[in-house]
Amino acid sequence: MTNNLQDYSHKRYNILTGEWVLVSPHRAKRPWQGQNEAISNKQRPSHDSTCYLCAGNTRINGEKNPKYEDVFVFTNDFAALQSASPSFSLNEGLFKAKSEQGICKVICFSPDHSKSLANMDVASITKVVEVWQKEYKELGAIDFINYVQIFENKGAVMGCSNPHPHGQIWSQSELPNEVEKKNQRQKAYFSENNSSLLGDYLTQELKAKERLIYQNDDFAVVVPFWAVWPFETMIIPKRVAANINQLSSTERTSFAKAISKTTKAYDGLFNCSFPYSSGIHQSPTNQEANEHWHWHMSFYPPLLRSATVKKFMVGYEMFGSPQRDITAEQAAGRLQNLI
Repeated sequence: MTNNLQDYSHKRYNILTGEWVLVSPHRAKRPWQGQNEAISNKQRPSHDSTCYLCAGNTRINGEKNPKYEDVFVFTNDFAALQSASPSFSLNEGLFKAKSEQGICKVICFSPDHSKSLANMDVASITKVVEVWQKEYKELGAIDFINYVQIFENKGAVMGCSNPHPHGQIWSQSELPNEVEKKNQRQKAYFSENNSSLLGDYLTQELKAKERLIYQNDDFAVVVPFWAVWPFETMIIPKRVAANINQLSSTERTSFAKAISKTTKAYDGLFNCSFPYSSGIHQSPTNQEANEHWHWHMSFYPPLLRSATVKKFMVGYEMFGSPQRDITAEQAAGRLQNLI
């Protein structure tokens, strides 16, 4: 990288969305007198009798969880999308609306209330991956479901209402905004080059090695060149595949190892249970070929300088475009030392 990218303000292009991020490396030196988030490292019990996600406990709707021993999935009691929503639309001048159907599920990664992906073993994470595959296939086979979004919010800072290790799966009729952007960008690149946009990007990243954090035979973990969040990472499969259902048994384990390495590095960065939002972007389940898709998993962690200093998306980022102070290369360097 040239010194200019490390010393002077500039913009970086996100090839997957077609949008730009403002990078201001000189601002990382400014003193901080702003908000400090409260991060708790208090050890949680392995079972919490008041937790509605723990095995054997009763949820708010009166249903009792089974005494599950590994991964447990159930339909969200407070789903953001409704499967029984009637079909309707509004088109009155500039007032436009349309109905949206969907199914939302909760996936408990482990019965152990005290754990997170960062301190689960690879075999246990592999079981989570297997359930992700199963849910993607089963939900995607439903007639009115055209996209399945798998994600996790970890930590109260990210709005997580329950510390029990869990994620969510929202499936719906239409493609969400971010997925639609990536769908169009990958389709256009594939049509022009007959190759994967993300695959060609990964080839360049593996050659540069400046933002590469970890790799095994099947996956690479990088801080994307266009990263917005301070320590944002992306797990990219080396073999071009449209969705996680195409993972082999060996690749499932390799994927679990990449998740384990990434989340452990996060926890080591500021010696805390590192908060983040993570999600898998993959091909729609709309019965089309979707050969332009190259699935991937992204982690968006908010911590900036320490366990208590958070990156806020405000001001210019709300009204202009995303902006970051620490460069992707600087972030990658710090994470590389923790792998």
